[in-house]
Amino acid sequence: MNAFEIIGGKKLKGEIQPQGAKNEALQIISAVLLTDQKVTISNIPDIKDVNKLIELLGDLGVTVERLSKDTYTFEAKHINLDFFQSDVFKSKGGSLRGSIMIVGPLLARFGKAAIPKPGGDKIGRRRLDTHFLGFEKLGAKFVYDPKKEFFNVDATNLKGAYILMDEASVTGTANIVMTAVMAKGTTTIYNAACEPYLQQLCKMLNRMGAKITGVGSNLLTIEGVTKLGGTEHRMLPDMIEIGSFIGLAAMTESEITIKNVCYSELGIIPEVFRKLGIKFELKGDDIFIPSQKHYVIESFIDGSMLTIADSPWPGFTPDLLSIVLVVATQAKGSVLIHQKMFESRLFFVDKLIDMGAQIILCDPHRATVNGINKQYKLRGISMTSPDIRAGVSLLIAALSAEGTSTIFNIEQIERGYQDIDTRLRALGAQIKRVEASSPSH
Repeated sequence: MNAFEIIGGKKLKGEIQPQGAKNEALQIISAVLLTDQKVTISNIPDIKDVNKLIELLGDLGVTVERLSKDTYTFEAKHINLDFFQSDVFKSKGGSLRGSIMIVGPLLARFGKAAIPKPGGDKIGRRRLDTHFLGFEKLGAKFVYDPKKEFFNVDATNLKGAYILMDEASVTGTANIVMTAVMAKGTTTIYNAACEPYLQQLCKMLNRMGAKITGVGSNLLTIEGVTKLGGTEHRMLPDMIEIGSFIGLAAMTESEITIKNVCYSELGIIPEVFRKLGIKFELKGDDIFIPSQKHYVIESFIDGSMLTIADSPWPGFTPDLLSIVLVVATQAKGSVLIHQKMFESRLFFVDKLIDMGAQIILCDPHRATVNGINKQYKLRGISMTSPDIRAGVSLLIAALSAEGTSTIFNIEQIERGYQDIDTRLRALGAQIKRVEASSPSH
């Protein structure tokens, strides 16, 4: 098993380029199935979840050509629909949560699809009902086979519909949009997610010939068309990486420049880090974070303790709450972290407590952090990464800690972060990949 060995407590310095956005990639790459024409996509992150999806498309019959490290062309001219019933599809599709994203485009174009029960993170229940309720409203019928753990979906007669979504799910909205673009008539989606990644998808589909209005709002109107064409698309930088690097700079007292961040698409994220007392400035489209010895958490105007909670866009993304929690451990002041969306995402705090952080886990959704104002450094320990975002939070903690830390199960980190050890070493981090047997605890 691979692990990261980190010698912490070193100040880092330099420039780092965020990768393309993982959460955008899964839906954008799935959208190539909507047309038989060539689609070119650039700034694709070279990470396991994305590479698995690209491989799955190749197995389905999509002609995939890699032009450079981050640029691919896709041509979905000859799709093998029988592949759905194969054991290969069951094992590959079942190991990748993102595989649900190919269902919408296939329903729209071919009128049928199948999907094995998907896997993914251990961060609590992530329902797929939103996707299927949307497909049903558009006229799809699906049957779950509990023995094979397969969903078979028939959508030979898709019709536009009014859909009030039960939750503003990003992947759910994306999947329903991709299904509706070729349904007969008008579809209205209310309580739609409006994340920049979803806006990117809608803009790409419109360039392909779709008719989507209301992009950027929570009310989307889609006029169905009969055919979509090819296009070129460049993905946004990953806002979760950008937030992670801001946190890393603060924790390690480092001077770091994050390059080409598409600042206008970051929403409330920079402001939340400012509330933790982190100073930075915008230089062109780069974020420059100076070396800071101390940072002080703001309180609310009435003097009460700051609460940082996740909520659908334009609220604060749940993917950065674990980063905020780690950064707060070394701040001056206290903050309540409220993780509303997923019930298991705070369960990594025991590792931070072992490192010397002062955290009270109130319940599965809330943790109070008492910042120690860098009066002492966290101490290095051995730990295991439970999911992508917690893994990077622990990595940041280890880089700021005194002594040596070992992080096991780094496959979880690498599902979301490309060449993370190489890029951190370029900033001066002492991190290396080692072969290690997993700890017993």
